[in-house]
Amino acid sequence: MNSAETQTRIRRSFAAQSMMKTLGAELTRIDPGHVVIEAPILPTVLQQHGAGHAGLTFSIGDSAAGYAALTMLPQGSEVMTAEMKINLLAPATGERLIATGRVIKTGRRLVVTTAEVHARGADGSTRQIALLQGTMIPVPAA
Repeated sequence: MNSAETQTRIRRSFAAQSMMKTLGAELTRIDPGHVVIEAPILPTVLQQHGAGHAGLTFSIGDSAAGYAALTMLPQGSEVMTAEMKINLLAPATGERLIATGRVIKTGRRLVVTTAEVHARGADGSTRQIALLQGTMIPVPAA
């Protein structure tokens, strides 16, 4: 699989996600089986206690895991989430969330993935706030 083609395909797909635009998310790294997405913790994505909403955490974690899966699939493929579990470990406080998606196993019909989400503070320190595990299903590109 051509790395440049994979990068272009994933960046094009990511740019088409209006949810990621709404969240201010950026695709910051693409490697085989490994994708990083970052998003600011904006005033518009806070929950009632002032921390980033779990929906932000889940959204970027799910997308990072999905795009990690897509790096392992041939041209003409896309993925959709078949199931995703999240463990919220700590409040999403700080300036940015960093979701690192990884492929655990690529099968013929399913791709098992994981994502870790970390919060980065103003001082540059990070702490893990969530762990996701899911299953992606390859689908034909539209």
